[in-house]
Amino acid sequence: MQKLSHCTSPPYSVMPMPTVVEILKKTQIFFEKAKIPSPRLEAELIFCHILKTNRVGIYMKHDMPLKDAELGELRSLVVRRGKREPLAYILGSTGFYEDSFVVENGVLCPRPDTETVVNVALSWIPKLDEKDLKNSGDLFIADIGCGTGCIGLSVIKQRTQTKLYAVDISPLAISCLRKNIELLNLKERVGVICGDLISAIPQNRPIDIVLSNPPYIPSQDINALEPEVALFEPRLALDGGPDGLSFYRRLIDEASSRARIGMIVEVGINQAQDVAQMFEQSKWEDVSIHKDLAGHERVVAAKSPLSS
Repeated sequence: MQKLSHCTSPPYSVMPMPTVVEILKKTQIFFEKAKIPSPRLEAELIFCHILKTNRVGIYMKHDMPLKDAELGELRSLVVRRGKREPLAYILGSTGFYEDSFVVENGVLCPRPDTETVVNVALSWIPKLDEKDLKNSGDLFIADIGCGTGCIGLSVIKQRTQTKLYAVDISPLAISCLRKNIELLNLKERVGVICGDLISAIPQNRPIDIVLSNPPYIPSQDINALEPEVALFEPRLALDGGPDGLSFYRRLIDEASSRARIGMIVEVGINQAQDVAQMFEQSKWEDVSIHKDLAGHERVVAAKSPLSS
């Protein structure tokens, strides 16, 4: 009778499941080759989404093996980002100011630079205590070309004496906006209007402050922008006409007879002086320019002719 030999290992190799830290490093390298900005951070944010945790949680699970389902979902999201689809579209949301906002395809992605508009607006609106709130009237804000609603919703969340008209011409933006209103529990304080600029707000409705991040990219420059913008974001939210200033002319003209306090607008690189001059030529007062965190002139604010 032949003796059976004892095998110390199976006749095939068992590949261990890759761990979080191993796949995270590979994702970072892939993003570096694809020229993704902040490759490590974006890799971490995708892992947070997959593992339903925060960035600290990733490193708490650094040696945990990924399941097949998690790997499959991860590959799908990483491939999309490698093709330069905006991360906000891939994850379905992005952080802005103090909250997370739903972001959907066809709607402009909120950017940190735009938080400057919120900061300037809040500097105009006093924070009232409960006693003062009872004696104050409502302050009416219009967020024109609101997109996700990130500007206007962030402001009224911080200042409870305010109400908001959120206006956008895009039905896709309006759909996304409604989700963010629900998410932030602000439904009772927001009027949603699908229409074109300030004229979409009925004439009998008061407006105190106009806020806007309008399209400001010169038409001929759009195709040369980063692929995330040029290939994926809506041209409707980008195209500011031949010189990038078309919407500022319209906004200033329409707001001159409607805004009781003033207007605050985001501007593109090297546009602040031109937009400030437009305000001054239209008899707006106390025109000021504000820089973003990168030191760029990002916001122009002015007090309305009606305020004096």
